[in-house]
Amino acid sequence: MFDQTSFSLAGKVAVVTGGARGLGKYYSIALAMYGADIFVVSGSQTGWQAVRERVEQLGRRIEFLHRDITEDGAAAEIVAAVLEAYGRLDILVNNAGIQRRNDVLEFTDDDWRRVIDVNLNGLYYLSHEAAKVMVKQRQGKIINIGSMQSYRAGKRIFPYAASKHAVLGLTRAYADALAPYNIQVNGLAPGYIETDMTKPLQEDPVRGPEIAGHIPSGEWGAPDKLMGPMVFLASDASNYVTGVMLPVDGGYLLR
Repeated sequence: MFDQTSFSLAGKVAVVTGGARGLGKYYSIALAMYGADIFVVSGSQTGWQAVRERVEQLGRRIEFLHRDITEDGAAAEIVAAVLEAYGRLDILVNNAGIQRRNDVLEFTDDDWRRVIDVNLNGLYYLSHEAAKVMVKQRQGKIINIGSMQSYRAGKRIFPYAASKHAVLGLTRAYADALAPYNIQVNGLAPGYIETDMTKPLQEDPVRGPEIAGHIPSGEWGAPDKLMGPMVFLASDASNYVTGVMLPVDGGYLLR
């Protein structure tokens, strides 16, 4: 039943991969604003102190694990660490991602493997481990971060485009499989947002204005535009929504 508490995340524990920098920082803060305790997994300690201070200002707990999600056994170790710290796992945000940009013939096999390992394989294995816990709890939310390249071609970032198309498919497959256990699996597909990852595009004298001109509002998005949609997908307000990749793009895909 929908009421004023439907967006509350009080008593919930959220894991956010890459949750201390870029868009991940905004996801961690948004979830904490609505009552969740946070567990950040990242391959570096960049941004840890800043996000810790913000989450603790909100009166929530935050823990960190320095771990490469692509390494063998990492997913099981991450879930075990969350359970040791908090005793439960309610929300998984698969945010960690990388991008390699080059002309098609200049990409190396190592570039391909690294992008697929982080953006797709790491997401798959961590979702698999988290689902084991959520099935026992008979509730949970898995939120995968897609991209405009979940829908479109990316001729200079084709490993990234391939991985994000796959994330869309995996989101749907997990949603179907886990629905009987009251677990909703959805995704966010950020549009062209002002981040470090998109900085080369923002500064490109040709592509930057082209992209802005393609967005109905005429503007790149600010990172905080993703915070509300994240809270919605993590909360009980979205309990009858599953298998959806929600574009947060200012209407970019309309054109």
